[in-house]
Amino acid sequence: MPDEQRVANNSQTYLVDADDFSFETLEQENGQATMIRFPLVDPRYHAGDVLLVLSGSDIHFHGMIGSLAEGWAVATDRRGSLLAATVQ
Repeated sequence: MPDEQRVANNSQTYLVDADDFSFETLEQENGQATMIRFPLVDPRYHAGDVLLVLSGSDIHFHGMIGSLAEGWAVATDRRGSLLAATVQ
């Protein structure tokens, strides 16, 4: 079945700690990463799931995983990202 057809009707949340999260900025606005690329090899997650990056109880990034291929995922948060636009 193609990946596009395996997108779950019920999305899951991929939760990571900001201190342990490695990513590459693909797009940024005002110094904040709005589209990122990050390693994700866990087969439980698919395009359509949500990425949530926390620092304590503060949300640094909350966006949908738009694509996932060859161990890399791309997610977008154009409303409230607090991730600095750098390569981590």
